[in-house]
Amino acid sequence: MGLEDSYGVIPSSSIWNKARFGDGIIIANLDTGVWPESKSFSDEGFGPIPSKWRGICDKGRDPSFHCNRKLIGARYFNKGYASRLTVPLNSSFETPRDNEGHGSHTLSTAGGNMVPGVSVFGQGYGTAKGGSPKARVASYKVCWPPINGDECFDADILAAFDAAIHDGVDVLSVSLGGSASNLFNDSVAIGSFHAAKKGIVVVCSAGNSGPNDATASNLAPWYITVGASTMDREFPSYVVLGNNLTFKGESLSAARLADKFYPIIKATDAKLASATNEDAVLCQNGTLDPKKVKGKIVLCLRGINARVDKGEQALLAGAVGMVLANDKTTGNEIIADPHVLPASHINFSDGVEVFHYVNSSKSPVAYITHPTTKLHTKPAPFMAAFSSKGPNTIIPEILKPDITAPGVSVIAAYTEAEGPTNQEFDNRRIQFNSVSGTSMSCPHISGIVGLLRSLYPSWTPAAIKSAIMTTATTLDNKAEPIMNATKSQATPFSYGAGHVQPNSAMDPGLVYDITTNDYFNFLCALGYNETQMSLFSKGPYKCHKNFSILNLNYPSITVPNLSGSVTVTRTLKNVGAPGTYIVHVQSPSGITISVKPNILEFKKVGEEKRFEVKLKVKKGKATKSYVFGKMIWSDGKHYVKSPLVVKAV
Repeated sequence: MGLEDSYGVIPSSSIWNKARFGDGIIIANLDTGVWPESKSFSDEGFGPIPSKWRGICDKGRDPSFHCNRKLIGARYFNKGYASRLTVPLNSSFETPRDNEGHGSHTLSTAGGNMVPGVSVFGQGYGTAKGGSPKARVASYKVCWPPINGDECFDADILAAFDAAIHDGVDVLSVSLGGSASNLFNDSVAIGSFHAAKKGIVVVCSAGNSGPNDATASNLAPWYITVGASTMDREFPSYVVLGNNLTFKGESLSAARLADKFYPIIKATDAKLASATNEDAVLCQNGTLDPKKVKGKIVLCLRGINARVDKGEQALLAGAVGMVLANDKTTGNEIIADPHVLPASHINFSDGVEVFHYVNSSKSPVAYITHPTTKLHTKPAPFMAAFSSKGPNTIIPEILKPDITAPGVSVIAAYTEAEGPTNQEFDNRRIQFNSVSGTSMSCPHISGIVGLLRSLYPSWTPAAIKSAIMTTATTLDNKAEPIMNATKSQATPFSYGAGHVQPNSAMDPGLVYDITTNDYFNFLCALGYNETQMSLFSKGPYKCHKNFSILNLNYPSITVPNLSGSVTVTRTLKNVGAPGTYIVHVQSPSGITISVKPNILEFKKVGEEKRFEVKLKVKKGKATKSYVFGKMIWSDGKHYVKSPLVVKAV
């Protein structure tokens, strides 16, 4: 396993006040540890630790590590990791300290304090705050330097889930994932099932393997799986060419170029004789010839190695700057990174123009402007190209991801053990950093879950998930459908129910609730045998014979192999004022949808009403590919929305 690397997501002040900013809630993450000295985890203004907390602060062999009334617990788990090594672990592994930044970043995004005056090299200046800034936080370190690409081992993940359940956490933010596997072979699926049984809401990353379909991981129905999209903030850095063409990229470079043109060279023209063109075009390690690069701006293509690594390779070879151009698959997704040299990341079409200029000029020259901060940009959000997508490869009847949230150029707390690029030669140290990934979108949802848990302590994890999903939006801030990074319209396979809207989630009207027994019946319906079931249940479970996976009371409806017609059942629970809800359906192309009854009347809180959805293939009209629609129950004030995802056979 490995780590998964704001428009409309800031709750209104009235919601934050009502939910007491998450006060009394305990949010934890499974990750790379925590940097306890960060201001995001200061306990100034915090009262005593909640009496329900049963956790510890296991410093290991790190006497400088400390917990407090904000960061109330920290543990580390390395036995699974150690079992894969040929030499014993040294004392540097006996600590919950975050030495690479990922864990501090995700934990502070979910539950970090309000910290004024934060910026990354002067950009994005403002107050850093987690989704539940008054929550207490705890860290469970399960990820370590990679062994053959694996950083987080199953034994350590399961031990951490056990500890977190024992310790009394309310929300578990899990920004890690591996390749998709059967749930009985998936440590996150097993651990999170036991957490959900105890009422703990688990939130997971969808993965960073997009933009191809069927790449999502963390595919079980009992946690919230989060995709990543942009927010309405940019850090523009312009690439100016000698022919007066200018292209807007993004960057968080601290260094700036003198105000003049510099020679610009393609990485393939600057390669060492020993390097291949395929490696050199990406500015991979050891491909650039210092004799050809010195004093020039290098043009690198995105892909394979880290964006910030390309900049380091250019700097080590003597370059003064780097232009990083997208390939076709990454399209318009450009990311502001804290590069070690002046750099700008430009989109695919602009990259084509820059390559053309360099190829067609005898003495091509360029200049890169120092980045600035731009707010309220449009359109936003759009899907990140890296965000993993559905359909669900393990259980196609469960739509994944469930939701999307900001995961591009997110500023949050960081380690001071390494530089902001985590590259070997980056000697800079900063307290807050800009990072991108579904790892960053996941804790946005975790922070919102903290507020919901504070407002509605009796709600189940499924009810909280339903509130987040059914109130999401599929429109951007231009009131247009959310797009992919290639400017094509995104679908529920990218964003699930849509982009999170925390204010609406606090008053969903109705929810789709699910019990532990429903999940057991779901596992039975998957055909799990007694041994496989025992991973999820303490004793033997008597399966409900006629349970259909399609009828799990999920907030989305997915029918992957529709032949003729099928009827699916769902149950809605009233969590708001009494009201009469009428259904509106946007049918997927070539599919007829009918809902019975089409009016539901709720007289009191907690009342449940069942309904049936019949999906029927229109003869000669259906395609053999997935089509998408929407079902909306509304009383005129609330809009309880569910994606409909269908493939006819």
